[in-house]
Amino acid sequence: MPKLNEIRDNDGARDRFKRIGRGIGSGKGKTGGRGVKGQKARTGVRLNGFEGGQLPIYRRLPKRGFVNPFRKEYAVLNLGTLDKAVEEGRLPAGAPIDEAALKAAGVVKTSSKLAGVRLLAKGEIKRAVSLTVTGASQAAIAAVQAAGGTVTTTAPAAEAEG
Repeated sequence: MPKLNEIRDNDGARDRFKRIGRGIGSGKGKTGGRGVKGQKARTGVRLNGFEGGQLPIYRRLPKRGFVNPFRKEYAVLNLGTLDKAVEEGRLPAGAPIDEAALKAAGVVKTSSKLAGVRLLAKGEIKRAVSLTVTGASQAAIAAVQAAGGTVTTTAPAAEAEG
C-alpha cells in the first residue's frame, strides 16, 4: 500500500502542457497554432453559432408551441413513497403530516423554484394519514380517503371560467 506522499499518476496519464508562442524551435511559435491573420487569429473571438453568413441552424429549425414562463412546478409525492416512509417510521402515522415534515423526513426535495408538494396516486397507501399539501390529484385524494385518511390542499382551486 503506497503512502500518501508516494502517490503519483500512472505513466502517460497526463500530457505535458505545450507552451505556445515561445519561438520557432518549440513547434508552436510565431502564430501559436492559430494560422495567419483573420478573426480567429485574434483574441476575444465570438463565433459561437456563426456559420459564415449562412443562416445559422438555430434560425433554420422551426420553433413550435408555447412555453409558459409563469408555469408552476411542484415536488412530486407518490402514495407508494408516502406509505413506505410511514412504514419505515420516518413519518408519524397518527399525527398530521405537512410539507415541512415531508421535507425533514427527506421524502420530498424542495427548492425555491418549486411551488410546493403535489400528491399523486402512483402506488397504494394502506394506512390512514392526515396530510396537508399544496395540491393533490383526485385519484390520490380518493385513495387516501379509502384508507381512512384525509387530504387538505392549500392551493386555491382553479376558478371555473364561464
